[in-house]
Amino acid sequence: MFTGIIAAVGRVTAIKENEKDMAIRIDSGELDLNDVKLGDSIAINGVCLTVTGLYADGFAADVSYETIKRSGFAKIKTGFAVNLEKAMQMKDRFGGHIVSGHVDGVGEITSITALGNAFEYWIKAPDELAKYIAEKGSITVDGISLTTNEIDGGAFKLTIIPHTIAQTNMVNYAVGTQVNLEVDLISRYLERLMLGEKAAQSTKQQKRSTMDLLARSGFLG
Repeated sequence: MFTGIIAAVGRVTAIKENEKDMAIRIDSGELDLNDVKLGDSIAINGVCLTVTGLYADGFAADVSYETIKRSGFAKIKTGFAVNLEKAMQMKDRFGGHIVSGHVDGVGEITSITALGNAFEYWIKAPDELAKYIAEKGSITVDGISLTTNEIDGGAFKLTIIPHTIAQTNMVNYAVGTQVNLEVDLISRYLERLMLGEKAAQSTKQQKRSTMDLLARSGFLG
C-alpha cells in the first residue's frame, strides 16, 4: 500500500523486452534503498512493482503483460523520468490517500494553464473511469495523490503548486502527455458492494438482468 506522496524522481536506464512482458532497471536518484530488499514493493509512476534486483544506483523490476496493457509502460523508454515511492510502513505518516498501486487506466493531459504561482491541468480519463471521479475527490496521477477541483464528463481539473511540480515528474508534463490513473479505492469497492447478490453472477448474467429490468419497465420495445 502507498500514500501517493512521491519520495524521489528516478530514471529508466534499461529495458529488456520479452515476448509479452519486460524487465526494467531504474536509477533511483535520491530514494533511500538502505531498507529495501529483494521482493519489496516500490511504486513506479503509480504502478506497484516488485524489486527483483538491487544495485548501487537503483533497482530492477519485472513488468507483466497486464501492467503494460493497463498503464503507460506500453510507451516507456530509457531516459524517462519516473515518480518513486516505497511501500508504506505502519509507523509512516499518512500524508496522501489510500493508494494500491494498481493502475486503472491511462489519461491524457489536454491543457496546462498558469494560475498565479500554480498551474491548472485538465486531464481526460478513459470513459469507463469517469463514474469513479468526483469533484474534490482523490485521484492518483503517475503515483501522485491529488485532488480533483472540477469535473467535466470524463475530464477533471487539477491545481498544482510549484513544490509538487518540482518534486515530481510533472515538471516534464505537456499537452498530450499520457499519465497513469488510479481512481479512489473506496469508490471501486462501493460499486461492487452495491451489486449485492448479483456480484456472484457472471458479467453476462448481470447484463441480462439489467436488460430484463429495462424491458419490464417499458424502456425496450
